[in-house]
Amino acid sequence: MDATSTVSAVDYSDAPPVLISGSSDICLMRATRSVRALGLRVGDAIPIEEAESRLSRQAAASAVWIELDGQMTEPMRRTLAALNRDTADGRYAGIVSATPSLVDDLFGALDDQVHLLIDASDAERASALSLALALQGERHRAADVASDGSAERLRQLSDEVSRIAATLARLSTGPSAVVLPPRVEQGAHAGEVSLEVVRKVIRARRLRARYFREDLFADPAWDMLLDLLQAEISHLRVPVSSLCIAAAVPATTALRWLKTMVKEGLFVRRSDPHDGRRVFVELAPQTSGALRSYFAEVGNAGVL
Repeated sequence: MDATSTVSAVDYSDAPPVLISGSSDICLMRATRSVRALGLRVGDAIPIEEAESRLSRQAAASAVWIELDGQMTEPMRRTLAALNRDTADGRYAGIVSATPSLVDDLFGALDDQVHLLIDASDAERASALSLALALQGERHRAADVASDGSAERLRQLSDEVSRIAATLARLSTGPSAVVLPPRVEQGAHAGEVSLEVVRKVIRARRLRARYFREDLFADPAWDMLLDLLQAEISHLRVPVSSLCIAAAVPATTALRWLKTMVKEGLFVRRSDPHDGRRVFVELAPQTSGALRSYFAEVGNAGVL
């Protein structure tokens, strides 16, 4: 049986088509299955080498789904640049699904309006496509997207990160509203927060997984904050893929949090000086100051 024949029981023959492109036959089959499972029509499924040219000629599509594996290639980069351009212009919704090996390249290459999935489950894939189409429809119809549960969840995510930002801001000023100095440069006062203390907190958080399900304690924002503080004290740069692992949640979820933390000003993206296409992540100065103030205040309380 053809791997692409898993189709929704409901025939949505009038649904707008989705254009699919993939870097391998397996990618094309998986993307096709995801689109059809949602009851949508596949306009075409083409190799990634043909995608850039096809996008320039594409008359209409509700969405473009790009499925990638392997390593980043020049045809992929050109296609992603075209996807950024077209989604920014509102021509269609854009979804990119990929294997973990591509997370660093994709985070630096894609604009925020493109939905990025990494090693996603079938449920995550269906949710991302539904949300992308809902937001695209809202963009054209100026409809109230508040009725869309997935969009509401993203807003809740943004609200939660805003709450964390506000908490960190309060920690920065402290009860007496004394403003902390900006983040200390490398080598100046790295000992003001013990690297071993931060590492012990991280190890203790991971140790819980031996006794309880990890999802009971999922807190990607805090885990990423701790990892970046550890890296800052150690004078290390953190790539996106490493930070996603530190978040201890599925990569797609971690990327969603990461983008929101950058948007809220808690994290800063830095291009690799040796390869402008690669991105590192670090703490914003005020975030670093807040975390250092926090650890100084709690002392040896063993905070998790």
